[in-house]
Amino acid sequence: MPHAEVTHARQKYVPLICVMGVSAAGKSTVGIALAETLGVPFVDADSLHSDANRTKMNAGTPLTDDDRWPWLDTVGGRFEDSAYTGLVMACSALRRVYRDRIRAAVPGVVFVHLHGSPELLRERAGARADHFMPASLLDSQLATLEPLDDDEAGFVVNVDRGPDELVREIVERLSAR
Repeated sequence: MPHAEVTHARQKYVPLICVMGVSAAGKSTVGIALAETLGVPFVDADSLHSDANRTKMNAGTPLTDDDRWPWLDTVGGRFEDSAYTGLVMACSALRRVYRDRIRAAVPGVVFVHLHGSPELLRERAGARADHFMPASLLDSQLATLEPLDDDEAGFVVNVDRGPDELVREIVERLSAR
């Protein structure tokens, strides 16, 4: 799919897309492929966490909102810096207030929620090696997850298919917006 951009009838659309969801949903895999398809940079928001946050997560300790606010401000800043060039970012963005914090920097961010059954996500999380987010935190993420509200720019994609199929669906849905 050699689309360099998603176009609308009246103007070029510069994609600012947050691929969101719980751990093991495929945010990085799908995000990288989507960014490549759209011809924009990709950033994994996990790389923007502080050392203290990474240490907590490595130890199996869920982050608090006080841990997350500075990180979310950094995520929003990265989107703001990319407002004219486009960006796809993988970021959990599990709660509405977290998404609102990101949108405060750039209101045009579109959230693509990668959704999967708990069984599929547990299977994927258990199969991952060398990831700083232990599989034991999946249940806390599932409990924290707040689905997109009707007034939020975005949509849900089920991850029961391969990354290429998911990217095709995402690009089609972005084009229809």
